Amino acid sequence: MSTSQQVTYSLDFDARRKSRNVKPATTEHRGPDVGCVPRIARLLALAIRMEGLVRERAIRDYAAVASVGWVTRARVSQIMKLLNLAPDIQEQILFLPPIRGLNERNLRPISNQIDWDEQRRLFQELTRRSLGLRPGE
Repeated sequence: MSTSQQVTYSLDFDARRKSRNVKPATTEHRGPDVGCVPRIARLLALAIRMEGLVRERAIRDYAAVASVGWVTRARVSQIMKLLNLAPDIQEQILFLPPIRGLNERNLRPISNQIDWDEQRRLFQELTRRSLGLRPGE
């Protein structure tokens, strides 16, 4: 992709549920997912933002990010590992439409690969499998 776009998100790390009885909205209540940003794209954008905040020293370290975000340090590490993906894979994730099966858990083995060419092969295989395409299609 030769054009560049900037994606900006506002995050409220102090948002807490008032009651355990509150249930998150489901797609039936929200309507169709037209224009909906996939969760994996939001997680990648969050990782990019957290990396920037730590680099700018706005937040001390990832342990502080976990504390402010009310998540474990292990979960922050899982999210931050998305930054180990090849830049072109990150770009695809940010701009792909929602694909069933394309999630952070399925991307973990890919982000553990050091070789970007191997990452690209595995990512292509994952997206084809998620779309229900056979290897030659």
